[in-house]
Amino acid sequence: MQWFADAKLGIFIHWGIYSVNGISESWSFFNNYINHDAYMKQLNGFNAAKYQPAEWVNLIKESGAKYAVITTKHHDGVALWDSKMPNATTTVKHSAAKKDLISPFVANLKKSGLKTGLYFSLPDWSYIDYDGFTRDRKRYDYKQDPARFKKFQNYFQGQLNELSNQYNPDLIWFDGDWEHSAEEWRAKNILENLRKVNPNVIINSRLNGHGDYDTPEQGVPVVRPASPEWELCYTMNDSWGYQPYDKHYKSPNMIIRTLVDCISMGGNLLLDIGPKADGTLATEQVEILKGLGRWTQKHAEAVYGTQAGIPGGHIDGKTTLSKNKDVLYLYLDYKTKNGILLSGIKSKINKIEVVGNKAQPYTIKLNETDYLLNLKDTDFDSDVTVIKVSLNGPIQLADNKPGTLSLADLYAAPKQRGLTNLNLSKLAINLNAGINVFQNTSLPADGLDFNPGINNVDQKISNWVIKNAEALYKTGKGIPAGHYQGNTALSADKQTLYLFVEGKPTGPIAIKGLKNNISRVRIVGEGTMLNHEIYNKLYWSKIPGIVYIPVPEDKLDKELTVIAVLLDGPIDLYREKVGAIESNL
Repeated sequence: MQWFADAKLGIFIHWGIYSVNGISESWSFFNNYINHDAYMKQLNGFNAAKYQPAEWVNLIKESGAKYAVITTKHHDGVALWDSKMPNATTTVKHSAAKKDLISPFVANLKKSGLKTGLYFSLPDWSYIDYDGFTRDRKRYDYKQDPARFKKFQNYFQGQLNELSNQYNPDLIWFDGDWEHSAEEWRAKNILENLRKVNPNVIINSRLNGHGDYDTPEQGVPVVRPASPEWELCYTMNDSWGYQPYDKHYKSPNMIIRTLVDCISMGGNLLLDIGPKADGTLATEQVEILKGLGRWTQKHAEAVYGTQAGIPGGHIDGKTTLSKNKDVLYLYLDYKTKNGILLSGIKSKINKIEVVGNKAQPYTIKLNETDYLLNLKDTDFDSDVTVIKVSLNGPIQLADNKPGTLSLADLYAAPKQRGLTNLNLSKLAINLNAGINVFQNTSLPADGLDFNPGINNVDQKISNWVIKNAEALYKTGKGIPAGHYQGNTALSADKQTLYLFVEGKPTGPIAIKGLKNNISRVRIVGEGTMLNHEIYNKLYWSKIPGIVYIPVPEDKLDKELTVIAVLLDGPIDLYREKVGAIESNL
């Protein structure tokens, strides 16, 4: 599993006859959106006339991916290789392409040094001896006709043997195991047969408990999956295969930040592309892969071979650790001329530098475990800046519970540059932990006429408190780590979520795992209403999408911006395990 754990990024390829009409792969006929005969007529238009597998592999490699997984056969049963099994539907015999599409791609993958992954659907809704056909129709009850189901078992096992022997894949990516039990699939036998050919082949989790790693789908986990290795399979827009009218693409910035999210929890990102029927790729998909490649190439040491980072609360951002745990990487998806707080680091720090340009931020040691990193002269990355913290040994963390911040400490005039922002960061950390220094004061909701009773106050702090009093007035503990990368607070009725935004975000700020509907979003203290957009929310699924909120640069507070998110009721968060999506309505 080591190569997989180190790889961090793979590319998923959903290619099949469904790209001809640009409709949902297999599910479109299963759900009766189109009848099976009409769906299969797409074979006549699937020509792969401009298919250049070497160009695909070059682009995949440029993206920074270390492996690729291609659909050899989806639930529609169309094999993209020259399967010799009786009654197999193949692109060689039955499509306009008249050729094997898997062999040249795998050959180019192996030549490039990338690892080979093959997707294989266990169900085959087109095969005459498979029990399932559409949502409303079954060919037979497999319990009543086990001999017929055994014919299907022998058929798909024969196809797996072909793939295993011909291509010797590094990874088999199963799908559709929910339609039958492990015993009915003969999962144990499948695994044994695959490992006779390649003892080191890696199997994903979709073999009814016989796989090597978890595969959350579409929903970026809020809580790290329990499996030591895991992989998020994720679309660039809302579709797996090519659909010309689905223009809901995420930006390269969003994808890069999702990759960081995954690796910070010790996982991989398997990012999907859907080629057209002629074998070309949509411009948007190419641009995303190239944008991803720009960032991964620059920050390679902070991507490959890393492991999950430290718990939240030590810095306003994601983290990972090197294999020896003696290097801590900090990922900042914002730019700031103020200092950022790194707290609770017990280990001795040998050096701090910016990955990709080797600049060394000026560092102020606040006490034995806390540091202020001054990034004033840093050349920030356009998407995510990475700070490398080299330690004198495996990282040791101190108790990082925030100490109660007093009004005197908050309002104190700074003795050195950058401490105004530091005090506000500490205030946000306290609020996030449920410690509100204003709880028993006379601070009104509008902040006006409030006197903290402190001499020689920092006027910037005073002005900020007046402006943002709404987020301080009777607010309580914020939401758990994982939903938002920074600090938060909640109104007394828990229907308004306050987000503290450090610096200048490189893209829209993001909230994960929010079950509520959002009524409105605005900037605290000045009333500007903001738009929000949800990505990867499948309307039939209980898994929430990601809420993205663009914040105009000219509306950002110079010290610390606060965003109010008004919900349709008391906040409700999704923290369950994210698994395979077993339907596609």
